[in-house]
Amino acid sequence: MKAVELMEVPQVLPDSVIEILDVNMEIKRIVEAIIFAANRPMTVKQIQQVFPEIEQPELIEILGAIESITEDYRDRPIELKHVASGYRFQVRQELARWVSRLFEEKPPRYSRALLETLAIIAYRQPVTRGDIEDIRGVSVSTSIIQTLLEREWVKVVAHKEAPGRPSLYGTTKQFLDYFNITDLNNLPTLQEIQGLDLSLDNPQYIAQEESEKQTPDEQDDSTQAAIYNQEDIGEALAETTAV
Repeated sequence: MKAVELMEVPQVLPDSVIEILDVNMEIKRIVEAIIFAANRPMTVKQIQQVFPEIEQPELIEILGAIESITEDYRDRPIELKHVASGYRFQVRQELARWVSRLFEEKPPRYSRALLETLAIIAYRQPVTRGDIEDIRGVSVSTSIIQTLLEREWVKVVAHKEAPGRPSLYGTTKQFLDYFNITDLNNLPTLQEIQGLDLSLDNPQYIAQEESEKQTPDEQDDSTQAAIYNQEDIGEALAETTAV
């Protein structure tokens, strides 16, 4: 079968189309198995390419299978989630705290400085390191930029036409996947997060700011005074987007 161009296929099929489309149960079973076994999110095109060339279903058929699978899992503790890099199975968010008890390793924890830097890049991209420092009012540790690059949450998207041609940073699909969103339009708006309690008089926050002012550029981010986990990114977003 001849595959249609990916750009011509909608990411979500209307209910009326799903009802009309006779989902091939064999294709559905294969698609479900492929996504389940994959160690990364899979796009519709990538799923199609797993099939032998002469047996490849149309992209619209795969999308129909995905919609049907999504409906099958609607009331289950596991969901088929569409993220920036494709489709993946994952535990529903409300059950994550229970499943996390299976793992001895604690969730990653990030400094307030790192989260603020990430938030600025996400909302103001593309930005240079100098832009970030202007917004935050303090220097940005090299280790923070390096950590974001190593985690593949940000990347150099271009170089600014200015003396020294500084790097311009932007976010990646891995960033979107980690925070469980499909595109930057899904980031919370300032109106949605401005009500968060930032508590600037928090002793940990003050210690963090003082630490940044006193430590050298190459300071190891892991030694900074205040450490925050992934759940605190909303506060950092509210702080930086309000600038």
